[in-house]
Amino acid sequence: MAHTVEHLAKSVHQALKATPGPDGRRKAADALEAALKDDAFIGSAFGNNASSRHLLYEDPELGFCIFAHDHKDARDSGPHDHGPSWAIYGQAQGETQMTDWDLVEPAHDVKPGKVRHRKTYKLVRGQAHVYNEGDLHAPSRTAPTRLIRIEGTNLDRIKRHKFEIV
Repeated sequence: MAHTVEHLAKSVHQALKATPGPDGRRKAADALEAALKDDAFIGSAFGNNASSRHLLYEDPELGFCIFAHDHKDARDSGPHDHGPSWAIYGQAQGETQMTDWDLVEPAHDVKPGKVRHRKTYKLVRGQAHVYNEGDLHAPSRTAPTRLIRIEGTNLDRIKRHKFEIV
C-alpha cells in the first residue's frame, strides 16, 4: 500500500483516539515506521521544501502535529524534553545517534535542570521512537538526515526548560 501524509495522519488519529497515552503513541509510531519504509511517502513528505522544519499536518481535534525535519548539516542538540507534551521521532534518511538522560535535578524557570547519561543508541531509516512527557533525550547527527516527528502539540508554542549534564 502506498502511504501518504493524509493516510499517516488518519492512522495516528485513530491510534491516539482509541488508546490515549503511551500505548496509543506506540501504535502511532508503528504506523510511522510503516510509512518510513515507503520511498514515495518520503518523497512526498519532503518534496521541494527547503526549510529544516516543515508542518505537514495539525490535527484539529487532538492537536498533534506531523513535521518533516530536513537537516542539511551535522548537529548536536543538548538534553531536552518536550515540556508537557510528547514526541515520536521517525528516521526517514540517514542516522541519528540518540542519548537518553536521567533527571538528577529538576529545571526551574531561571535555573537549568541536571541530567546524567543513561544510554545511547542509533535511529536508522524505518525506526520510530516514542518520547513520553518528561523523557529526556538528545539527538546527534554527523551528516545530513531527514526525520518525521509527530508532536503531541506544536512544540513551537511550548516553553521548555534547559538541562545541563553532570
